[in-house]
Amino acid sequence: MQHPGFFVRNPALRLADLAGRLGAGLAPEANGEHLIEDVRPLAEAQPQHLSFLDNRKYMPQLSATRAGACLIAPEFADRVPPGTIALALKAPYRGFAAALQIFYPDALQPKAAMVAAGEPLVHPSAELAEGARVEPGAVIGREARIGSGTTVAAGALVGYRVVVGEGCYIGPGVSLTHAIVGNRVILHAGVRIGQDGFGFAMGPQGHLKVPQIGRVLLHDDVEIGANSCVDRGALKDTVIGQGTKIDNLVQIGHNVVIGRHCVIVGQTGISGSTELGDFVVMGGQSGAVGHIKVGSGAQIAGGGHAKDDVPAGARMGGTPAVPMAEWARQIAALKRLGRRPRAREE
Repeated sequence: MQHPGFFVRNPALRLADLAGRLGAGLAPEANGEHLIEDVRPLAEAQPQHLSFLDNRKYMPQLSATRAGACLIAPEFADRVPPGTIALALKAPYRGFAAALQIFYPDALQPKAAMVAAGEPLVHPSAELAEGARVEPGAVIGREARIGSGTTVAAGALVGYRVVVGEGCYIGPGVSLTHAIVGNRVILHAGVRIGQDGFGFAMGPQGHLKVPQIGRVLLHDDVEIGANSCVDRGALKDTVIGQGTKIDNLVQIGHNVVIGRHCVIVGQTGISGSTELGDFVVMGGQSGAVGHIKVGSGAQIAGGGHAKDDVPAGARMGGTPAVPMAEWARQIAALKRLGRRPRAREE
């Protein structure tokens, strides 16, 4: 069964009307009658979609996009490819946030259980397979689906339209919303899955909230430790690959993609739109900035923080993270400096 989605999208808009509501410049020769149905990333957009560019790192995706229109800074408007209409805007990310609010106004209000007052804790529209177990005080939301052999522990919430596979354990106090979960997934006590990503179009006039309309996808055999958080995606999905193990108190930002069989140790933070390959290891209190790629088999030592792409198989440490041999030399140099006697004062 195809998932029906978590948010309601408003009807299509004429491009001229959308540009007017966003305060974006539209060239006179542009087709203002063109219909825009949705907002999508550059790499996924089709002629009926609006996209945006706010980070030069994604300029190659701009040249290949098939988007019908693109919000873009005026100085880059001539870079949009043929077939894409430029909507010139000084703050394209702010325009993107406003466009999402136009198309998905209900996304500004997160959906939890969608259970009305007086309705049972397990909503009548929820589907529980034979052998699924719901402990006292757990809430199973409207149109949720729970697979055979799955336990939803006391006080947990499985939200509106969430799908949980077979043989899973949803621990006490877990909140699981806007997510699709595979088989044999373990979520320990207090895990938070599917809440808003930290998305704001910041500016001197205030910080405009960016609706988060993506999902969280947890593949088979994922395990997530107590009080860790996985934010749902903004446009794309946040994805945790098969067999990945995540420790306690880990923060996974929106749009992050983690490959298969990774190990993420406690108090690690992974910023939005970062991608990890397969079998990546991140030590305790490590981190990665947003929009970088960590190659398969790479290791980032505890306390290390990657600010640039990490090659496959690399071993990195330090802040900012550098190859281990270089990090060792840096530490040795600091130790030597620390042992030097201070010069005598005259």
